[in-house]
Amino acid sequence: MTIQTVDPRALRDAFGAFPTGVTVVTACDGDGNPIGFTANSFTSVSLNPPLLLVCLAKTSRNFAIMTGAQHFAINVLSETQKDVSNTFARPVEDRFAAVEWARGSAGCPIFSSVAAWFECAMEQVIEAGDHVILMGRIEAFDNSGRNGLGYARGGYFTPTLASKAVSAASEGNMELAAVVERRGEVLLLGEDVLSLPSVDAHDGSPTEALQKYLETLTGLKVSIGFLYSVYEGKSDGKQHIVYHAVAGEGEPAGGRFLKPDALVAAKFKTSSTADIVNRFAMESSIGNFGVYFGDETGGTVHPIPAKDAKA
Repeated sequence: MTIQTVDPRALRDAFGAFPTGVTVVTACDGDGNPIGFTANSFTSVSLNPPLLLVCLAKTSRNFAIMTGAQHFAINVLSETQKDVSNTFARPVEDRFAAVEWARGSAGCPIFSSVAAWFECAMEQVIEAGDHVILMGRIEAFDNSGRNGLGYARGGYFTPTLASKAVSAASEGNMELAAVVERRGEVLLLGEDVLSLPSVDAHDGSPTEALQKYLETLTGLKVSIGFLYSVYEGKSDGKQHIVYHAVAGEGEPAGGRFLKPDALVAAKFKTSSTADIVNRFAMESSIGNFGVYFGDETGGTVHPIPAKDAKA
């Protein structure tokens, strides 16, 4: 797509292909009241001097206060804090009532249970199109050792949970499958009976094997995203691992893209496939994804690691 014909929505979706962490940027207004907003446009800049940056939209209701602040803080959210991210991404009046926090040495709100935090002096505010770049000089920071919350393609994911699931499932007879998405449609195989594309796993990286299979099947460029389902198939004795994936442009050589919300009356190869497609239709509509653990008859969707949630 050339710059002359760029579609802002398509460009935003393309930016979303890059997995990021999630932060809440905080500061105080002239009366000392805390303000904050969710941002994934955080980047480390320099170790010497210690600098970082975050981008702020000029349309933000926090724009005047943030660009005039002498200090601000970056709270890198942990895997247990998806609710905090959602709270500070919405126009909630008393956002800070929903989170445990304390003031840093420069007065900025610092959240509890975050993966890391940085309190900064405002170094520079840089014009950047419809945003500004807030460059901060780090004056204090802490690293808790917790894993950060991930975000990609409009949904959250939890890296620790994903790695544990794959490790556990790979000890048995394993089948890999994918919910291959493109503009809200899902790639399905079959005519009268539909199924997800799948392949038996062997030695090596599961994601590399799945990507190779999908690209051979479709003839399209495919990017493997986050883990989506892990379940035991009682009928076939296999461990099933399902990933979210995104396909590039073009007509697929194998399979076809269908809208999941239009498949209410469709017949699927297994009840598990129907459950996965239906769950994807629901979760993609709200932008919150979890990982399913269980078997063909029942299980649980885990948005966060249970162990970390108790910490």
